[in-house]
Amino acid sequence: MSSSRERILDSFENALIRDGERAATMEAVAAAADVSKGGLLYHFPSKEALVEGLAERLRGLADRDRDAMTKAPDGAARYYVRTSVFEDSALDRALVSMARLAQQGHPTAKGSLAEIQERWLDALEAQLGDRTTARAVKLLGDGLYYDAAFFASAGSGRTSSREIDDLLDIVDLIVAGRGRITSI
Repeated sequence: MSSSRERILDSFENALIRDGERAATMEAVAAAADVSKGGLLYHFPSKEALVEGLAERLRGLADRDRDAMTKAPDGAARYYVRTSVFEDSALDRALVSMARLAQQGHPTAKGSLAEIQERWLDALEAQLGDRTTARAVKLLGDGLYYDAAFFASAGSGRTSSREIDDLLDIVDLIVAGRGRITSI
C-alpha cells in the first residue's frame, strides 16, 4: 500500500490531469487521497508544497529515464525516439500534470520542465557529439510525444511499431549525417 504522501501526490496529479489546476484544491486532493485536510497539511503545508512535491517526483522519474537513455544498447537517440510515445506511465502522468501547471504560468512547473528538457538534450548531445543533431533527434521525439499525448484519443497520434521502426531509420540517417552540414 502506498504512503499517504504518495497517495496525496497521486491525487493531486490526477486532479491536474483530469480537471486542471483550479479544480485541484487542497480539499479536493485530500478527499481523493482519502486523508483528512490535517493529514494533507502534515505532508504538504501549502499548494506550493504540493507543486514542489510533484516537481521532485517528476525530476526523479526523468533522472531514471535519462540514465536508461544513456545506457541504452542501441544509443541515446534511438532510445529517446523509441520511448517518445505516451503510455500513461508514471513519467507520462508526471509530465502531463506538470505541463498543466506550466500552461497556467506556474514558475516551479515551468522551471522543472525546462530543467528536464535541458538534461535530456545534454544527454543526447553527450552521445551524439553535437547540439544541432541532438536537438533534431529531441524535436522528433518531442513531436511524437505531443502527438500521442494530445491526439491519440481522436484517432490519430497512435504511432504503430512499424512507423516507429521507420522513424528510427530516419534517426540513424540523422546521426550518421551529423557534422556533414557545415553551412547552408
